Amino acid sequence: MLKEAVQEVRVFAPATVANVACGYDVLGFAIDSPGDEVVVRHCSKPGLHITAITGDDGKLPKAPEKNTAGVAALDLLKHLGMTDRGIEMEIHKKMPFGSGLGSSAASAVAGAYAINRLIGEPLSKKQLMPFAMAGEASADGAWHADNVGPCLLGGIVFIRDNEELDLAQIKAPENLWAAVVHPDIEILTKVAREILPKEIPLQNATQQIGNLGGLICGLIQSDYGLISRSIHDVIAEPRRQKLIPEFYKAKRAAQAAGALGFSISGAGPSVFALCEGKESADKVAADVAKVFSDVNLPNQSYVSKINPHGVHVVEEKKA
Repeated sequence: MLKEAVQEVRVFAPATVANVACGYDVLGFAIDSPGDEVVVRHCSKPGLHITAITGDDGKLPKAPEKNTAGVAALDLLKHLGMTDRGIEMEIHKKMPFGSGLGSSAASAVAGAYAINRLIGEPLSKKQLMPFAMAGEASADGAWHADNVGPCLLGGIVFIRDNEELDLAQIKAPENLWAAVVHPDIEILTKVAREILPKEIPLQNATQQIGNLGGLICGLIQSDYGLISRSIHDVIAEPRRQKLIPEFYKAKRAAQAAGALGFSISGAGPSVFALCEGKESADKVAADVAKVFSDVNLPNQSYVSKINPHGVHVVEEKKA
């Protein structure tokens, strides 16, 4: 049964940390901030129209079929047979591009979720996954749910199969916190993927599988020691670290400050640490930020528990 439709809805889609060190393309989690906001409302002119975009420095197109939020929304409306319905959309970018924090995923998720809510929620959150994925894929050409999954569903998400979108949510340990620092440089996902090896030695593959299994077990069992022993990436991090100034100095600072583990968020340049407790996360974030500041690299820090909710409605106006 459809819920009561609304006239206007504003939604927030959070940033995400993808890969989580050893879970390349198959593991991610949501944080509380930053994130993107999308506003949609009914209008008399048929079709979807993007009327405003803020926070993008003029980089994003207003043509819906060329915009990640627009593509996700159009894909959903086509699926529902509602492409002629008049809808206006505003996109408010509140996170940097090429940050490794799932910027394109957040816009795509917000676009699909906002449209679904506006028309009475005919689909569940999980059913929105392929439409949000189509939106993100329009930006980077890749089909992997380690950003879209946690942004949409919240929490920690493991993807058994990206093509099938076979996902499992993992409840985060009660006192698990994330410290994320974004240095002000841009790394395009396409570039970060191109420097990865096409083949992986069996020894590295075995080690990575062991780390991923250990991390998932540690999360499920709230075993912080096992989590700490498992957050190690022997495949992507050794190659991508050279794209991030002072990466290993930042990693040593995080470890010295008590981080459970430290690595690159998504394709970078953002870096993250998992920590036991807020006090530890605050100290780790401050010490890592200082490493970047010491080389005159501006940066922003975000400290939060794992966000269990994902995308959500901020405000809505009844019809």
